[in-house]
Amino acid sequence: MKLPYNVDFTGKVVVVTGAGGVLCGDMARAFAEGGAKVAALDINFEAVERLALECHAGGWECLAYKADVLDKESLERVHERVLGDLGPCDILINGAGGNNPRATTDNEYQHEAGEGQKTFFDLEAGGVDLVFRLNFQGTLLPTQVFARDMAEKKAGCVLNISSMNAYTPLTKIPAYSGAKAAVSNFTQWLAVHFAGTGIRCNAIAPGFLVSDQNRALLFNPDGTPTARSGKILAGTPMGRFVDSSELLGGVFFLCDDRAASAITGVVLPIDGGFSAYSGV
Repeated sequence: MKLPYNVDFTGKVVVVTGAGGVLCGDMARAFAEGGAKVAALDINFEAVERLALECHAGGWECLAYKADVLDKESLERVHERVLGDLGPCDILINGAGGNNPRATTDNEYQHEAGEGQKTFFDLEAGGVDLVFRLNFQGTLLPTQVFARDMAEKKAGCVLNISSMNAYTPLTKIPAYSGAKAAVSNFTQWLAVHFAGTGIRCNAIAPGFLVSDQNRALLFNPDGTPTARSGKILAGTPMGRFVDSSELLGGVFFLCDDRAASAITGVVLPIDGGFSAYSGV
């Protein structure tokens, strides 16, 4: 991987949740390449195990851990293992999250709903609850467990993963939009709460990336863009999707205690200009 600039996180212990996914897997790999000791956490152990093997092949330090970000006892067990294997956490990347079809409508507008489509009135309470828990509780619980190390050292950084949805909700995904707005709000709350402890808390708000989670929404089976893709790109001044590697510069900057020593409570858009564009 080509890092966006020279970084040195030598000796830092970086814990990344959701590291089995594309975005946070790239972040974990990049921190390892930058000299950090990385703990890659995911409920999908096979995915983070592959990541750890890739890092080891490159000569970097990364260990895989199976963890459920909605199970505090699971996180505490992993925390004890990370302490023994790598040491106390210096940087926590809260990357676990996602949406669920049960919390997604088929139509953008209620008046356009066709027969048999899942509308707002058909959303399942269990699906909505899952999305809120995965994104918000899945950020809060790992912070409770791993930021304790930082509080004891009076130094450290928490980086949450918010979304464009946190600024303006997208159609079809009300639960995910609301949950990411909660993550942004929680980031600011944490920044204030931890201000006297030496812990900085920030977030990034990625623009539209193509991932396994949203590929079917953005591209037809034949590879052509969907109508939704057309709307996204029309509202993105740069006229393209963001690549996961383009998040790394902002991530490194916000997690660098020297470069961002006075920056806390910030949610940084990395979106090709989407959040700045009014549509005219």
